[in-house]
Amino acid sequence: MKDNYILAIETSCDETSIAIIKNGSTVETCTVLTQMDTHAEYGGVVPEIASRMHTENITIILEETLKKSKLKMDQIDAIAVTYSPGLLGSLIVGVEFAKTLALVYKKPLIGVNHTIGHIYANSLKEPLNFPLLALVVSGGHTDLILMKKDYDFQILGSTLDDAIGECYDKVARVLDLKYPGGPNIDKLAKFGKVSYQLPTPVNDDTYNFSFSGLKSSIINLVHNEHQRGKEINKEDLACSFQEVAIDELKRKVELALKNLEIKNMIIAGGVAANSYLRDEIQKIADKYKVHLSIPEIKYCTDNAAMIGAAAYPLFLKKEFADFDLNAQSSSTIIQ
Repeated sequence: MKDNYILAIETSCDETSIAIIKNGSTVETCTVLTQMDTHAEYGGVVPEIASRMHTENITIILEETLKKSKLKMDQIDAIAVTYSPGLLGSLIVGVEFAKTLALVYKKPLIGVNHTIGHIYANSLKEPLNFPLLALVVSGGHTDLILMKKDYDFQILGSTLDDAIGECYDKVARVLDLKYPGGPNIDKLAKFGKVSYQLPTPVNDDTYNFSFSGLKSSIINLVHNEHQRGKEINKEDLACSFQEVAIDELKRKVELALKNLEIKNMIIAGGVAANSYLRDEIQKIADKYKVHLSIPEIKYCTDNAAMIGAAAYPLFLKKEFADFDLNAQSSSTIIQ
């Protein structure tokens, strides 16, 4: 069979990334230019700066990607791009660039949902075995999803308020940790112990999550301690927070595995890079004799390789986008 090459573009936030994926699972090359150092000066991503930097760099990233792959545009079979969700200005840069390439080189265009991209990052490691349970954890999502086949998504539960990645970042900011906050809390927690009493999030028989109460309690705790002139033990608070936050995920994952009797599970999204989460979910998978798949760390965070992987099932079904494809800053459901 002829090999199929998809050129994928990801610009949903503060990474400009272009990749070439062969047959939906082999990464020929993936180039990622991060803006992390720029946004760290502001304590978080500044949308206007992000979109401007995408515009300045995307052509350079394309040239570098093609050079590394030793492929030419006439060897590319389709152009895939993240169109939602994300920062609108950033998404527009990627979508318009993808439409231009597809038009100039007469290639089919494939629009990919960013969250679905995170799920299919697992197929860069090994084929997805259905049915499976997907735990999607990022700055914008905390979802438990049942998949019975490709592009079949049944959302079992979601966060009722803040996503876990957002909660990590807010807590990191309160602790004066540098952006991005999540990885720094994970590192700091390794040197602490659970010494702060924090509220338990939603403890019920649904698959829903909640993190706003936990976030607020830490903000209030730090504020009150400062008012009293007391010093916060950052290592202990990071450890205490992380245990409660991850325990929320563990409870709901275990409930789903117990009720659904599924033997395959994946973790997806930026928070999937968290070492404590990876270890704890692996323990639950082992307990229920479930095969757990987690992407390589470099494919947990935003990258174009996952977009190319997610585009491949759509390519095989010839589900192509029209040139009126528009960027969308939010999507309420995966579709």
